Amino acid sequence: QVQLVESGGGLVQPGGSLRLSCAGSGGVFSIYGMGWYRQAPGKQRELVATITSAGSTKYADSVKGRFTISRDNAKNTVYLQMNSLKPEDTAVYYCQAAFASLNYWGQGTQVTVSS
Repeated sequence: QVQLVESGGGLVQPGGSLRLSCAGSGGVFSIYGMGWYRQAPGKQRELVATITSAGSTKYADSVKGRFTISRDNAKNTVYLQMNSLKPEDTAVYYCQAAFASLNYWGQGTQVTVSS
C-alpha cells in the first residue's frame, strides 16, 4: 500500500510561483508513474502533468511552459514547480501514483491564486 502526502500549497498572487511536493512511502517509488491532477470547485478533476518511471513528462496544454514536473527517486518525492500562476490555476492539487492496475492518490493540497 502506497501512501502519498502532498505539501507546498498556499495563497499566491497572480504571476507568482509555488512548488508542490508529494512524498511517497510504502512501496517501490521508482517503478510508479507519477502525476499531478487538480480539481477546481464545481469542475471535474483534470490532468496537470505526468512523469513516467523513466522520466518522460507530459503536460496539459493549459500549463505547458509554466509548470514543470520532476521526481527524485532517492527521496521518494515528486515535485510540481508552478510559475506564472494565474487565477484559473486555483484548485486542489492531487498527487497520483500508478503502476499496472494499482492506483493511489494523496489527500490534496489547496492552491489559491488571487490578489
